[in-house]
Amino acid sequence: MFLHNKKMMYTVRADAPNPTFAKMLLEQFGGPNGELAAALRYFSQGWAETDPARRDMLLNIATEELSHLEMVGQLLAMLTKGTAKDLVDEVEGSYLGEMLNGETQFDLGLNSNPIIVGGKGFRFTDSEGTPFTAAYVDSIGQPVADLTSDIAAEVRAKIVYERLINTCDDPGARETLNFLMTREIAHQKMFEAALADIGDRFPPGKLPGDDAIAHSYFVDSVDDPNATPGFDLANTKDFPFDLKTAALDEVDSK
Repeated sequence: MFLHNKKMMYTVRADAPNPTFAKMLLEQFGGPNGELAAALRYFSQGWAETDPARRDMLLNIATEELSHLEMVGQLLAMLTKGTAKDLVDEVEGSYLGEMLNGETQFDLGLNSNPIIVGGKGFRFTDSEGTPFTAAYVDSIGQPVADLTSDIAAEVRAKIVYERLINTCDDPGARETLNFLMTREIAHQKMFEAALADIGDRFPPGKLPGDDAIAHSYFVDSVDDPNATPGFDLANTKDFPFDLKTAALDEVDSK
């Protein structure tokens, strides 16, 4: 059961309208690395998770991602309304609903089809107007694979927020984006801890693979098979590799 607490996790503010930046911020509203995609990904994993600790963590993070989506939506409204700075007290007291009272004017510049079609409600698209798709939710139902993907998802989201911060010159908006970026870092560490808690997790799944080829490093991109930094990078004492050349011939001959 969801209960809507009208108090935000963080006081969202923008010091001036900026429809151009608002269009860029749509990336974190309905884009592949945005907050809606993250919430749905972790909900789908949490609902199917049989381990109580992982289930609790996934559902908590998923719920937080929904609150982040709310924050991005509020920031979008501020960036597209004429007197955003004066609305901070109003938002604190009576929430976003009163901001969208029919006076908000959306103008995200040229090529703003998502806003033209959506009217006063932001549609779930990325910054280029591509509609949100469930294909962004890439869960596969195996904890090691999903947690590894979750870590990567948080890294991608952090980088997108970082790029948005570097593009934004609005102090209030930058503070909000920094909060959201920092929470992506926190989630990444949570997922890393959950993955480490699984213990022996390589290879993932139940089938071990063919050991005869699992330790082969095929050299197909250099003339000298004895001078490949890629092999030096991959080869470890925990999982050593043997150098192989003419990979296709060796595989076909088995």
